[in-house]
Amino acid sequence: MSGDLNAQGGERDLLQVSLSALEHYTYCPRQCGLILLEDSFTDDAATVRGTLLHQHVDTPGNRGRGAVRTVHALPVWHDGHGLTGICDTVELHADGTVLPVEHKSGRYHPAGPADVQVAAQAMCLEHMFKTPVAEAAVYSGTDRRRHTVLVDAALRTRVLQTANAVRDLLGAAHTLAPPATDSRCRRCSMATGCMPKLLAATGRYQQALNDLYVIDTTQDDDE
Repeated sequence: MSGDLNAQGGERDLLQVSLSALEHYTYCPRQCGLILLEDSFTDDAATVRGTLLHQHVDTPGNRGRGAVRTVHALPVWHDGHGLTGICDTVELHADGTVLPVEHKSGRYHPAGPADVQVAAQAMCLEHMFKTPVAEAAVYSGTDRRRHTVLVDAALRTRVLQTANAVRDLLGAAHTLAPPATDSRCRRCSMATGCMPKLLAATGRYQQALNDLYVIDTTQDDDE
């Protein structure tokens, strides 16, 4: 882990980490490396649905509804924590409450990657608006409802730990080997390019390399 969590902010120059990278790393560090280091991304039906959803909610602008003003596609940042990104939706309530709402096309998974992403949004909004943001929300297109996320101390620590892990990944400039395959691989649009079943089985991978590159030791060096 690179350095401390920089909880106070401003202690050191931090490489800026995008909020989307936090979600990718939380889901799978190898997926994050493929995207950030190898500029590799593959769409599937789920990612296309997500893109279409975000085209609807990410149109910049704001509008009022009663005592709530809603802002879309709001750029956010936290210089002290080295975080930057865009909030899908931010609700500004008359009582001073600031609520980030992250939109996902799929099903909501409690304590999953979306929680880390939206908590980072909350931390950025606290920094920008100089007001506590204790809750956030994730809207699930599959569930067709919002899920409240408590932005507590444990989740904030998780955000900062993940940000530092992403910096370590970028500093090493080396994509991590895939872990043992699990249910994440079945849901990942990048599974074909990642080849987790082949690369996670290091013995099979090494044998494939040996079969591909066979050194002919019978050749005379003088020939």
